[in-house]
Amino acid sequence: MEPDAHNPLLTDYLNYLQSEKRYSPLTISAYRHDLASFIKWLALRDDDTDLCAAQEADVRQWASSLRRKGLSGQSLRRKLSSLRRFYYFLLREGKVDINPVVDFMAPPNPRHLPEVFNVEQVTHLLSAVPEDALEMRDLAMAELLYSSGLRLAELVGLDLQDLDQAQGMVRVTGKGGKQRDVPVGRMALQALEQWLAVRNDLCDEEEKALFVSQQRRRITPRSVQMRLKRWQEKQASPQKLHPHKLRHSFATHMLESTSDLRAIQELLGHANIGTTQIYTHLDFQRLATVYDQAHPRARKKPPKT
Repeated sequence: MEPDAHNPLLTDYLNYLQSEKRYSPLTISAYRHDLASFIKWLALRDDDTDLCAAQEADVRQWASSLRRKGLSGQSLRRKLSSLRRFYYFLLREGKVDINPVVDFMAPPNPRHLPEVFNVEQVTHLLSAVPEDALEMRDLAMAELLYSSGLRLAELVGLDLQDLDQAQGMVRVTGKGGKQRDVPVGRMALQALEQWLAVRNDLCDEEEKALFVSQQRRRITPRSVQMRLKRWQEKQASPQKLHPHKLRHSFATHMLESTSDLRAIQELLGHANIGTTQIYTHLDFQRLATVYDQAHPRARKKPPKT
């Protein structure tokens, strides 16, 4: 049984995230997991501290116990963020008098830059000719992820009506239910046209989803990940192929061609431009490599003979 099964406060909060905030099922599941961890930890203690009476010291002890178990700083910060938002909700509902997480911050971890493909690697990965209907779908998904920088949840959430082939646009529902219109590139449109020609063979007429599985219903995120891995193996690529890596590659390659960070922010659906700015670090890293290889005062001196 789930640890939160008998906690009405958490149930109310998860319902709020679904009905009012319109968070995706994947996001709500992450909140449930993070918050249930704290609730279960409180329940196993001997001092009978309940959820509404928790103090900052309790949060600190919980965080310390997670770090001792080897939880990374990044994962701990995510859990603390989930807990902080939960207590803001309880505060608003009058269930608690303070937010015990408001002033507690996890120690920062060094920021790791996301992995990306270079243009040649993407070209190789997407150059294979699909051999059946499922591979036509897989190629269309991969092309769309790279063409438009979609998140995995956004891709699987697409309906047929969201795609405007004539205008070369797709309407995406992102985090918090926010919608944005994103251009679709020529190669992605070609792959989508090929997929749509065979899609009806894999689903019923009333199915709304753009991408469907062999079970004749909307494809799941896990299935997308597995099929992209299969596509990587088909192309004998040493680079791992996963949805977010295509999104990162889209953003990086766009930034290499334009300095309009605001436009890239809108295309990616980032609420905060600070999230988008990580790609400027990637671009600088690439430029620094080029500089080191090209500038006569930067190249390593040849060894003395």
